Amino acid sequence: MPEQSAWSFADDRGRLVAADSRPSRVLAYVQAGATLWDYGIRMEGVFGSGHDGAEPDRAKTGSLPLDVVDYWGAGDGLDVDTLLRGGPDLVVAVSYGHGQLYGLDPDTAKHLEEHVPVVVIDVGQARTLDRVAARFAELAHSLGGAPVPGAAGELHAARERLRAAARATSPGPGVLALSPASQEQAYAARPRMWPELRVLAELGVGLVSPPEGAGVNWATVDWAAAAAMRPGIVLADIRSNALPLDEITAPAWRAAGACARIVPWNPEPLCSPQGHARFLALVADAVEGAAAG
Repeated sequence: MPEQSAWSFADDRGRLVAADSRPSRVLAYVQAGATLWDYGIRMEGVFGSGHDGAEPDRAKTGSLPLDVVDYWGAGDGLDVDTLLRGGPDLVVAVSYGHGQLYGLDPDTAKHLEEHVPVVVIDVGQARTLDRVAARFAELAHSLGGAPVPGAAGELHAARERLRAAARATSPGPGVLALSPASQEQAYAARPRMWPELRVLAELGVGLVSPPEGAGVNWATVDWAAAAAMRPGIVLADIRSNALPLDEITAPAWRAAGACARIVPWNPEPLCSPQGHARFLALVADAVEGAAAG
């Protein structure tokens, strides 16, 4: 490849990814694909993680038109031949640190890069959500995309609305983010480890932290312990690998859950302005609703 390429992008592994021309057949991890779609980047296809199945998880796909964008599968169903079947000229993956491609076996990722350029965006806990969003915006711009007109203003308005709601209700309802694991247990998020939850804290929302102990991102708790945290608002994981919160029958939680406002939460958020604005608006609805009784 010549030193002067028609297209290049420095990814979050510190690698300069280059091609002879601007890529136009993009395959992406579903979170990345849904984010880039909001900038007008057409996807050739998307793939999932080991948490996903044979069908795409609608909690993660945002505004992707799944009748147009192919789903390549997930987990053990992803090998190099499968990933290359549509002839992509760029793969966009995400990482939670150390440059490892999320959702792909390391050997698959290694051999994939022998055939097609791969860009990795770090979405891990060390990043702020603003930084993650900025990196997706930079990548989208390099691929010929642009933000939807008014999207930045929509996000600013959503942030200010939530800030005002949190201030008006201070100390306000405690917000607990959790992922139902089974009828016996839940995973309670440690807020400081999640970029989008740290944004809520910055805007004045009171977040409930589970007890210290095992688990870096999540604390595993029984439903009685979750209820004992007395959340006024619950951000409930709606990904397909999580049990629906309204199916939990544990008596202690049924009582506590009936008193809380439930907000759908995708822990793999879209990082476009409009995607983030939609999430903040849902939280603002809940905060304002809790204040109104």
